[in-house]
Formats: sequence, structure tokens, C-alpha cells
Amino acid sequence: MTQHAPPAATPAAEPPRRRRARPAKLGTTVVEQLVDDIVRGVLAPGTALPPEADLCAEFGVSRTVIRESVKVVQEKGLVRIEHGRGTQVTDPRQWNLLDDVVLTSVIAHDENVTFLDELVSVRTALEADMAAAAALAHTADDDARIAAELGAMRASLHSAPDFGAADVRFHDMIMAASRNRLGRAIVNSIHDKARTSMRYHGEYNEAVMRRTLDEHRAISDAIAAGDPDAAAAAMRRHITDSWNRRRPTGPAS
Repeated sequence: MTQHAPPAATPAAEPPRRRRARPAKLGTTVVEQLVDDIVRGVLAPGTALPPEADLCAEFGVSRTVIRESVKVVQEKGLVRIEHGRGTQVTDPRQWNLLDDVVLTSVIAHDENVTFLDELVSVRTALEADMAAAAALAHTADDDARIAAELGAMRASLHSAPDFGAADVRFHDMIMAASRNRLGRAIVNSIHDKARTSMRYHGEYNEAVMRRTLDEHRAISDAIAAGDPDAAAAAMRRHITDSWNRRRPTGPAS
């Protein structure tokens, strides 16, 4: 009698993979608008956000989108969700000013330029320190990259956009040469957001560009000479003087 092999066991079916949620554009819009309303004072510190139903009607989205958006705003430090009291707007001292959305909004509504003054002060301290570090840690490759951007600035005196781009790269090459990764990340973050404001970057003209080029050359020379004190002083003088030249004198119109 012929014996038949038992049928092969059927492999267990794998559980279906969970569908990944796609980024919600509507949620992004709600977050940005709530942050903007809080920063410009429409929703004042200590007050409660409008009820969910009102926010749903205002933005034309579901309660789920509103709830998730409010959680994101809370993560940025602008609101505090309290059971029994609703969602309260927090004191500005609790805001995460390094968050991209918050920083962009604060800069946009900096009517008296006080926040930009603070930003320049922080940038000056960090970049002066990194210029000193670059003078001690720079390599031949670092020197070549810094010199290349200085040359790009010199070659772009006829083009303000090209000059400005080379200016940013020059500073970044010095920060890279400092080996201070955190300082470089902080400066690039705050500087990139600030540069979206015309009140921060001002306007270039040939006289301004030539003076800026001279200031950058002094920084480059001090780093190449391995003089940390001179490099820090030149960087501090450049950033401070440059801001004083272009700083708006009154509130935005």
C-alpha cells in the first residue's frame, strides 16, 4: 500500500503591516496659525484656547486634527493642557525659541527689533568663540575652504545675492573649522530663520559689500595666523558693526 507524505504545513500568515500615517497638511496649517496667534498676542498668556468645536469650525478640520495640533503646540511650550481647565496659553518665557515655527513667528512679529538684538548678541558670542577655536584647530583644508568663500565674495561684488550667499558660507566654514558642532547648529538655525526677515538682513550696496569683505579678510587672516584672540575680536567687531549698520531704527510699518 502506497503511503503518501503528509501535506506540508501552511505557513502562518504574517499580520498585516500597519498603514503609515501621512503627514497632515491641515494639521501643519493649524499649528502654524495657533503659534502665530499666540506670538502676536491674539491669544494672550493665561487665557484658554477656544473650545475644540470653535477651532474645528474656524479651520474646517476634524476634532482629531485639532487635538493633535494642540499637542504639537504644547510640545513647543506655547500652551499647557490642564484637565478641568482646558488648554492655557503659557508665559513667553516657557516658549521653545529654537523651534523653527516659533522662531519664525517671533522674528516676524518683532516690532521693536528687541528679539533680533538678542539674536545678534547670542550669535556674536557663539561665533566669536568659534572663530577663536578655529584659529587653534584649523587645518590646511579649512584654510582653503575659508579662502575660497572669501574669494567668492570678492568675485561677487557686482551681485548682492551671490555676495550674500558667499558671506553665509564663509561664516559656516569658520564654524566648521572650530569643530564645535552644537554651536554651528544653533547659529545656522537662528541665522537661517532671521535671514527671512528683511529687517534683519537689510540691503547690500557696493560700499557695504566692500566694507564687509574687509572685515571678513581680517577674520580670515587672524585664523590663518593661529591667533585666537585676534580672530575672536575680529568676528565680534564684524557682527556687531554689521548689525549696527543695518539695524532698523523704528517699529515696522
